[in-house]
Amino acid sequence: MSRVLPAPDALIGRRFDVAAAKMLGVSRSKASTIIETGQARVLGRDVSKSGVLQEGDVIELDLVEERRESEPLADEMGIAYEDDDVVIVDKPVGVAAHASAGWRGPTVLGTLLQRGVHITSYGAPGRQGIVSRLDVGTSGLMLVCKSELAYREMRRQFAEHEVVKTYHALVQGNLEQDKATIEAPIGRAKVADFRFTVTPAGKPAITHWDVLRRYGKATLVSVNLETGRTHQIRVHFSSIGHPLAGDPMYGGNPVLARELGLDRQWLHSMKLEFRHPRTRIWTAVTSTYPADLAHALEMLDGVSGDAPDEEVGAARHAARLS
Repeated sequence: MSRVLPAPDALIGRRFDVAAAKMLGVSRSKASTIIETGQARVLGRDVSKSGVLQEGDVIELDLVEERRESEPLADEMGIAYEDDDVVIVDKPVGVAAHASAGWRGPTVLGTLLQRGVHITSYGAPGRQGIVSRLDVGTSGLMLVCKSELAYREMRRQFAEHEVVKTYHALVQGNLEQDKATIEAPIGRAKVADFRFTVTPAGKPAITHWDVLRRYGKATLVSVNLETGRTHQIRVHFSSIGHPLAGDPMYGGNPVLARELGLDRQWLHSMKLEFRHPRTRIWTAVTSTYPADLAHALEMLDGVSGDAPDEEVGAARHAARLS
């Protein structure tokens, strides 16, 4: 399928292969191959992969779809909200946002398309309609755009931090403060490409948190992100000595994880608040805890013996009913 796109302002002056990699969400070597095989070109002039994009350039994409095995369906993935412009899924753990190299499990995008949900063609191939993602090991609410209008507007809202994203996280230990902000830059760790760390060379990252309930050996917190760096919540809490329960990659205690029956980090995208792209009405969508996270809190209840706070109790009650 051929598509024609103006060169984004942010990529003017960049090498064609670098710009194509960013536009398509692929590696630079993959982008180079796409350019060399004529699947990406600048209309009106001959630009090699090392050529520089100029203001006013228009890029034509005529990508050859790679054949891949049929993707498994995430049957348990629920829909929390849907209209003609957006669909908000309640993503289960073990489901990726979109297909990627080496991933053979279900994805949010693939499942929606197999269910017949119309998704806009805007966005990088294989990631169309996606303006914000969740890790495979994180459950909860994730928004996907169905219309072109929604894609443009929601991408802007996420980029300008106008969307309010509320997560609930269970962190190890007893946090000293009832509420605080972690402001520390995040970048890739030198030990592994898939890990991230607090580093002066990283991108700015800001995490706000409030305590919901204290269990002694763990603390349940509500988290709001001002930025959306990869693994931001996991990295930030690990950096202050309180890694997420069930998260061995960032220092989680495996003994506590076994006690709570966790085989992934205790992290859930609980609430999304945004201005609807078409109606401009402020919209809020809320989730409930999945069974494994609710069970972990019940195990902690058995140790602490305290009555749950009202907000936490309501979320867990709704989880048991779902």
